[in-house]
Amino acid sequence: MPKHVFEYAVIRVVPRVEREEFMNVGVIVYCPAQGFLQTVFELNEDRLRAFCPDIDLPDLRERLRVFQKICAGRREGGPIGQLPIAARFRWLAANRSTIVQTSPMHTGLCEDAAQTLERLFEQLVR
Repeated sequence: MPKHVFEYAVIRVVPRVEREEFMNVGVIVYCPAQGFLQTVFELNEDRLRAFCPDIDLPDLRERLRVFQKICAGRREGGPIGQLPIAARFRWLAANRSTIVQTSPMHTGLCEDAAQTLERLFEQLVR
């Protein structure tokens, strides 16, 4: 099977931006050759509450669902969700100073982007 270039970023929760402490909660993978852009996240509530006792979990969950909506590229993703797939990935992986941030982008080669997403999620989040 041929290998394809993919890019990814880790989704992080940064409760206090000024402290620069974070917890990995998800991964975004983009593979242009496969037309693939997906994110997966998981919130370990006990761990998050230990990390930041006053975190608003419903708000955080909704912010992460927006990432999924933008990846899907439908109207539910708002104006950003209507952009071409590459632009959506770049927007999601852009630097920001909010509670939900992404790591720098990384690249690699994969045969199956969906399997790569799951592997990265297991390695970097779980």
